[in-house]
Parts: sequence; C-alpha cells; structure tokens
Amino acid sequence: MTPQPKRKHSKGRTHRRRAHDALVLHGLIECPTCHAMRLPHTVCPSCGNYKGEKVLEVQSESNA
Repeated sequence: MTPQPKRKHSKGRTHRRRAHDALVLHGLIECPTCHAMRLPHTVCPSCGNYKGEKVLEVQSESNA
C-alpha cells in the first residue's frame, strides 16, 4: 500500500501550491501585411507571410 497523508492540507497551502498553474496568454503580435494577430516567429495563418515573404499559400474559407 502507498502511504497516505496524516492530515488534510489547508486551503491556503493548496492555493499557494497552485499559484503558478494559471493559464498564460502568449504574446501575440500584429502581422505587418494583413494586420491580423499571430504568434511571433511563425507564419501568419491568415495571409501566409513570414518576414515579408509569401511562404504559404492560404485558401480562403469561401473557396474551400
């Protein structure tokens, strides 16, 4: 059998332990070409540009 705790952890102790578990929103930047929000150092999902060059051909939703 595995050992069991002798006493219940208090709510304060539990909350202090979980203080770093919150979800963090990653820093988004604006695409210089289409002005959509995107993650840094990635290809823009809306226009397909990366560092000013067309890298990915993106199909529009109306044509798909």
